[in-house]
Amino acid sequence: MPYASRVAHFNTTYLRYMASPQRYIAHLDLDSFFFSVEAIINPSLKGKAVIVGGASLRGVVTTCSYEARKFGVHSAMPMKKAMELCPHAIIVSSTRGQYSRYSRWVTDIIAAKAPLFEKASIDEFYIDLTGMDKFFDPYQWTIDLRQEIMTQTELPISFGLASNKMVAKIATDEAKPNGYLFVQPGMEQQFLAPLPVNKFSGVGKHTYETLKNMGIFYIGDILKYPIEILEKKLGKWGNDLYFKAQGIHTSEVHPFHEAKSISTENTFEDNKTDMDFLLSELVRMTEKVAYELRQDEKMTGCIAVKIRYPNFETTSKQTTIDYTFRDDELIPAAMQLFHQLYRKGQPVRLLGVRLSDFTNHALQGSLFDDNEKKNNLYKAIDGVKNKFGKAALKKARTVTKE
Repeated sequence: MPYASRVAHFNTTYLRYMASPQRYIAHLDLDSFFFSVEAIINPSLKGKAVIVGGASLRGVVTTCSYEARKFGVHSAMPMKKAMELCPHAIIVSSTRGQYSRYSRWVTDIIAAKAPLFEKASIDEFYIDLTGMDKFFDPYQWTIDLRQEIMTQTELPISFGLASNKMVAKIATDEAKPNGYLFVQPGMEQQFLAPLPVNKFSGVGKHTYETLKNMGIFYIGDILKYPIEILEKKLGKWGNDLYFKAQGIHTSEVHPFHEAKSISTENTFEDNKTDMDFLLSELVRMTEKVAYELRQDEKMTGCIAVKIRYPNFETTSKQTTIDYTFRDDELIPAAMQLFHQLYRKGQPVRLLGVRLSDFTNHALQGSLFDDNEKKNNLYKAIDGVKNKFGKAALKKARTVTKE
């Protein structure tokens, strides 16, 4: 889109945004979520330098306590590097099943109170309180919600409250650990100006170096340049930065829908009793829904299996699991459900698999692995399927013998 057209489009969107009622957006983030859960399970970890992740030095850091962060340790860092920086740290393996339980607990508390909320990830939420200032103080309401979450779950949580999602999220980062901050409407630009320019999401190493070479170290420095110069140097991103530096952001809070699911089922032409065939079909269907899940960039926290017998009697069983998008974690869960559900020796007319309870996996995709090889493998597999079709690659168990 040409520059003039982009400016016109933005101006139209911004005018509509400004004409709407005063927006109040809260961003809540559970502090060092995975470590916090581990510290609840084992209170002796509190106040110590703790690294959560794979025990192998080839692994990566899932998260760490603030005591470990003081030494430069951070999530996604190679474990070997983390132990060099903080050799006295305690390494804790992930207690995986508990993370989903605590995430759902917090989600339920927010869902019971918030008029409109978005679950951005397993430990991050946005709440739209626009228009609610007629009935209560949005700031005090969010303080009270935070306190309720901490009282019920014992998890530390920070929040930022502002007129849009971008400023609210940055405010949360500034409020951490275990604090809160309200950026008053009209104070967005003043709040942002003294912060480092890489506080903006999307300012990576290359862009950051370009900005520093231009003499732009802080967000306020951006506005010293005309928008045309920024766009010439940075393309469309320069245009975006110019408006972001003014605290302008129009992204909406997307409602969280718990009921959404992905499912597949197969009604057989002939009733099936062959166990190898049934399990092969179960693997195939689980692989299929897992692929669709990854295409939606989601993780699932619940899997269900359905069996229908020749007399049309239908039974199903589901189980909650730790959030995942991987076949090799979903298939064993599906098989376990099948064996719990299936009446041995009975013919099967229909078999189905369903995934539900979704959250985004953008930030959580590689947190629990000792390395990223498995995730890279799935990316490669999905890439082949996207290019040559879903049937291009199959699990060996699902290949029919000639």
